[in-house]
Amino acid sequence: MSLGELHAELVACRRCPRLVEWRELVGQEKRAAFRDEEYWAKPVPGFGDADARVVIVGLAPAAHGANRTGRMFTGDRSGEWLFRALYRAGLANQPTATRRDDGLVLRDVFVTSAVHCAPPKNVPTSDERARCLDWTVREIQLLPSIEVVVALGGLGFDAVLRMADPLGWGRPRPKPRFGHGFEVELDDGPTLLCSYHPSQQNTFTGRLTEDMLDSVFARAATLVGG
Repeated sequence: MSLGELHAELVACRRCPRLVEWRELVGQEKRAAFRDEEYWAKPVPGFGDADARVVIVGLAPAAHGANRTGRMFTGDRSGEWLFRALYRAGLANQPTATRRDDGLVLRDVFVTSAVHCAPPKNVPTSDERARCLDWTVREIQLLPSIEVVVALGGLGFDAVLRMADPLGWGRPRPKPRFGHGFEVELDDGPTLLCSYHPSQQNTFTGRLTEDMLDSVFARAATLVGG
């Protein structure tokens, strides 16, 4: 199966009734600033370089970001921070991401998420996270060159650890602690780097700065040798 074929299946997924109801409701009611736009309002697949050595795992699409634009981290404040950092690290051709056809190209990077539908209040349930994990596992299995995984936030970190066994990477035990800049060597898999999520809660309060985010991607670039 190709990534395109997998993503066609993913976009049709309706496994989680609460998430289906929420993503479609948001797409109908819309935010006033986007009232003239057609919302995606479906599961959002990952995107980027199919030969990427660096994979970024976030939490879930934002209701008026990726749930609107149909591309991860596109059209919201978190994405503004993420793609500026990737651009500064030489991993993206431009620092902005506003829509699916904006010309953004990722270099050696693939961006995906633990949950592929926008959840109410940005909080998926444990059952929803479990049901969606298989999609991300299957997506990552189709990326043959992974050397580094960057987990954004604690839930992204947990998702990567839960994927480690089905991906054959070996889940570390005892469970390592999450913290910004922490680094975990998986026994038979890539290096796992941890970063605070570039959510407004973290960036507005100064818990995450641009220098802190840059340091994570500088380390990722070093690990893959460029």
